[in-house]
Amino acid sequence: MNKRISYIIATLLMIVLLAHTWKMDGARGNESFYSPKPVTLQLPKGFPAPIYDFSQNPLTREGIALGRYLFYDYRLSRDSTISCGFCHQQFAAFGHFDHALSHGVLGRQGNRSVPVIFNMIFEKDFMWDGGVNNLEIQPLTPLTDPNEMGVDLRELLVKMKADPKYRKMFKAAFGTEEITSQRMFRAITQFVATMISANSKYDSVVNKLGDAAFTPEEQAGYGIFQQKCAVCHKEPLFTDQTFRSNGLPYLEALNDVGRMKITGNTRDYLKFKVPTLRNILKSAPYMHDGRFFDIYQVFNFYDHGIKATATTDPLVKNGIPLSEPQKRQLYMFLNTLTDYKLIQQKDLSEIIIP
Repeated sequence: MNKRISYIIATLLMIVLLAHTWKMDGARGNESFYSPKPVTLQLPKGFPAPIYDFSQNPLTREGIALGRYLFYDYRLSRDSTISCGFCHQQFAAFGHFDHALSHGVLGRQGNRSVPVIFNMIFEKDFMWDGGVNNLEIQPLTPLTDPNEMGVDLRELLVKMKADPKYRKMFKAAFGTEEITSQRMFRAITQFVATMISANSKYDSVVNKLGDAAFTPEEQAGYGIFQQKCAVCHKEPLFTDQTFRSNGLPYLEALNDVGRMKITGNTRDYLKFKVPTLRNILKSAPYMHDGRFFDIYQVFNFYDHGIKATATTDPLVKNGIPLSEPQKRQLYMFLNTLTDYKLIQQKDLSEIIIP
C-alpha cells in the first residue's frame, strides 16, 4: 500500500514539474522549441567559394521566407510605394527595366542605375562605387536614402513591431519576436543569397551538360569575348570585381565622380565597379547612369565613343574595334548568358503583402 501511495505521489510530482516546465516555455515564447529548418545552398560548379560568411547567419527556410517577405514589402518605404523588389525586378534579372536611373519615394530620382543583385555572395564590394563592403548592411543605403526608400530606421522598426505577421515571422526565423535591424538585414541577406545565376546555356556548354553546344555564331562571339572583353569580365562571374574607368564621357548634370567619392583619391576619378555580363540582355539599361538602352549602343561606344582621361583604363583607352559581323556574333554569345531559371524561379518571385 505504501509503495502504491509513493508511486502516486511521484507521478503527481512529475506532472506538476512538467506543467511548470511547459508554463516556463510559454513564458519564454517557446524558445526551447525553436527549430528552423536549415537550407543547404547548392553552389555552382566552377564558381569560387562564397565571400559572404554564413557562419553567423546560416540559411534557414524560415529566414529566407522572412527575407522574401521583407524584400517585396512596400511598407518598408517612407510612403509605402517602393519595395526592394520594385527596383530589383525578377524579369529584369533583378535590375530595373526601362529606367535609366533609380526611382524612389515621392517621385524622386537617384543619380545611378539600379545594379543587378544576383550572385552577390561571391562579391566583396557593393554598389557602383564600392561604398559598402558587407552584404548584410547593403540594404541600409537604399532603405534610408531620401531618393530611394527614404525611411527612418527607428520608425520602421516601430511599425514592424506593431505588425503581428512580422512578429510571428521573426519568431519563426530567429526564435523570439524581437525585431531588430540586424535581424531584418540578415533575413534579407538570406533571401538574396538564394539568387544564384548559373543556369544559362553558357553554363550548360562549359559544364558539358547533355548535348549542349554553341551555334557557330555563338562560338565565334565567345572567341571575340575572350579576346576583347574577358580580362575585365572574368569568367565564371563575368566580372573581375575591380573598379575601372572605361572612358564613358562625364555628365555634368549628374556630377558623379565614381569611386573617388568614396576614397577621396583622384586616381579613382570616374572609376566604377565592373558589372557582370550574366543576364546582360535582360538587364538594360547599361552603364552606371543607364545612358544606353540597347546593347548595340554599348558596342558602338567601345568601338568609337570612348573619351579617354588620365584615369581611363589602358585596356580600353584606345577603343575596342568591332566590325558589324563581330557585333552580331558577340550579341549571340551574350544571349547565351541569360539564365531563364533565375528570372522565372517561383520561390524568388514577388509575393502579395496583405
